Amino acid sequence: MYDYHFPDSAFTAWVLVSQTWSAMYRVAEHQLARVGLTPEKTEVLRICTEYPSPLTPAEISRLVFRQSQTVAGLLDRMEKEGLVTRVPKRKGRPFAEVKITPKGEELVGPAKEKAMSVVAKLMSSLSAEELEELQRLLRKIRQTALDELYIELSPAPGSTASDASGMKQ
Repeated sequence: MYDYHFPDSAFTAWVLVSQTWSAMYRVAEHQLARVGLTPEKTEVLRICTEYPSPLTPAEISRLVFRQSQTVAGLLDRMEKEGLVTRVPKRKGRPFAEVKITPKGEELVGPAKEKAMSVVAKLMSSLSAEELEELQRLLRKIRQTALDELYIELSPAPGSTASDASGMKQ
């Protein structure tokens, strides 16, 4: 891997963000494989346990910031593995609900521990002040990208103003 330094500092920063995310993701993949999950599956299982019901595929799509068809495919695979189940639309309910299965419940704890261990290890290279600054800078870039996509950022249902994810920490 190369440490790029381009004449355009914005492009250099872009490459650094991309490489950093890719490297962090690969570490998470490696650690979560030990419990038989991927980062995406872990994220869905965590949402299933921490997000208020009813949980729909569309809501999962919004929470993970992925296209609905991508989430549908992920849910298909997770259902085949016995990690989640989709409860079909019922009378008075205009949507299907996603529920975690006992097998998913069994894996979510160890997966969450692995994921949080990865986060703690990788982020330990930054001080508390640096983490705050990184969050501030990333929020700025995220907002610019969301503006380009005409997407409005709002707190998830059940979250506080300081926790836009809607999930427990």
